[in-house]
Amino acid sequence: MKKLIKSEAEWKAQLSPMEFEVTRHKDTERAFTGRYWDHHQSGTYRCVCCATPLFASDTKFDSGCGWPSYFAALNPDHVREERDSSYGMARTEILCNICDAHLGHVFEDGPPPTGLRYCINSASLQFEPDAQ
Repeated sequence: MKKLIKSEAEWKAQLSPMEFEVTRHKDTERAFTGRYWDHHQSGTYRCVCCATPLFASDTKFDSGCGWPSYFAALNPDHVREERDSSYGMARTEILCNICDAHLGHVFEDGPPPTGLRYCINSASLQFEPDAQ
């Protein structure tokens, strides 16, 4: 896959301050504050930085954690996992495989069929509704 690379200034010009901090500096929005945590429209959640399709609305579920949660990535090649040991915890970070945007983390406490919970910052996503 071809990588999308931009300078920090280019990302800053494209993204809102929150989107920039979350995606480029691995920040996290507060629980229950993001635009998609309680969003139920049918469609596709894309990377806010490069528009890569990441998650389908039919894999979204209410995990109670305050962030959008999905049990599967739309295309496993579009996301990448990295070990995250920040804050004294051992977690698995999820990044966009095209532009290296920080998306959130994945945990092994999700529902069937995968048992996974992709816990994703709303600020790292843009929503595209299904065609009517």
